[in-house]
Amino acid sequence: MRFDGKTAIVTGAGQGIGEAYAKALATEGAAVAVADLNTEQASRVASEIEAKGGAALAVTVDVANAESTIEMAAAVATAFGGIDFLVNNAAIYHGMKIESLLTVDLDYYRHFLDVNLNGALLCTRACFASMSERGGGSIVNQSSTAAWMAGGYYSISKAALNSMTVCLAAELAPRGIRVNGIAPGPTDTEATRLVVPKEYIDPLVASLKIKRLGQPQDLVGTLLFLLGDDSAWMTGHMLPVDGGQIVRL
Repeated sequence: MRFDGKTAIVTGAGQGIGEAYAKALATEGAAVAVADLNTEQASRVASEIEAKGGAALAVTVDVANAESTIEMAAAVATAFGGIDFLVNNAAIYHGMKIESLLTVDLDYYRHFLDVNLNGALLCTRACFASMSERGGGSIVNQSSTAAWMAGGYYSISKAALNSMTVCLAAELAPRGIRVNGIAPGPTDTEATRLVVPKEYIDPLVASLKIKRLGQPQDLVGTLLFLLGDDSAWMTGHMLPVDGGQIVRL
């Protein structure tokens, strides 16, 4: 119960990796805000946490909307007394359009970046004051190994998120708030099964050093490490959890 007495917000926690994060944090004793644009899914995850004896709050949030993120932070602080951890996991991936940068609709492109990049900033801006008031905290941004690949606007959003992680780490360190990130490799979720054609899966797995798709649970240990005291002297780092997909010297 390493996070007993702590409060965590996990955005995009209504399914997939975010759901695994939220449930793991609750198992470790944190009160968890399950924040998602899909109210039904957020409520389901929160109910499942509570059914196992955890403390959870379902919060509907649009991370691309500043007012919505402020309302989220206020609701969580009211319910649990403040905010200690923020996991910026929400992103457009499930059902995303795969189009060329040269032809993609510009409104879609701008909205995509508003969610996948600026959403992390808006949530951080909404939460950092409460974290500072409680003596500091930890933020984890969910990136992707796509940040180091030519994967169109998805790659652009994640590469920019890596840079934002470094910049926020520098700005928030004097307040006792650490900012790090996780870059998952190919992970077996409903979203991946929708986005990646079936015929690409076997070659993708063959390209990995560990010959299988990741599972959401494979990412949980890294999240708990980055949020907790074991990483107390780490900030501004991006950790790939990817079966050996990316090589960075």
